[in-house]
Amino acid sequence: MYEIWLAMNIAYEVLWDLLPALAPLALMWAVMMVINRKKLKRVKPATLAAVAVLVALVAVVALPSLTQSTLADMGYWVDWAALLGMATGCGVAAALLMWPVLAMRQR
Repeated sequence: MYEIWLAMNIAYEVLWDLLPALAPLALMWAVMMVINRKKLKRVKPATLAAVAVLVALVAVVALPSLTQSTLADMGYWVDWAALLGMATGCGVAAALLMWPVLAMRQR
């Protein structure tokens, strides 16, 4: 249980460091969603899912190298849970960010 609490605290602290960069990105995303609100329904869910899965798969391979680690060093279930959670988050974030872009490309 300690490891899970530690991971949550680390994620919270990282969020505070990234907040100045994420706030303008979230504002821009919200504006794009409002501008393209009528076209958003035309984007196929399968396209968004494909973007999310592709980015998540790349993240599973790329994220350990950011800490100068490898997949072979992942020996504990909490490591795998954290990696899969972060990769899923990257995939969902990429799909959400691509949604208005894909909507703009609709005719």
